[in-house]
Amino acid sequence: MDQFLLYAPLIIASISLFLCFYACMRVGQFINASKGLDWDAVANITGDLATTKKTIQVLNNRLNGMHSPKLADQELMMQLMQRQPNQQMNGQIKNVGG
Repeated sequence: MDQFLLYAPLIIASISLFLCFYACMRVGQFINASKGLDWDAVANITGDLATTKKTIQVLNNRLNGMHSPKLADQELMMQLMQRQPNQQMNGQIKNVGG
């Protein structure tokens, strides 16, 4: 049992040290890859990502049936506007009150 208590923390510390070096290597690669970027490039990338995200959200909403095209809404409004004069002519209008 004493040997386990001696070697277990040593193995865990070795794994932690390896993961620390791996993380430092990844951060260094990211810094080297982004050295040539200026603020205009970053702004363009951000705008492109926002546009792509919005497009994906709209597509997902259409696939899920949450977003109907605006043409259906316009057709529904036209039908209601066409029915409204017919209903006013056929119905009797009563004025109640003083």
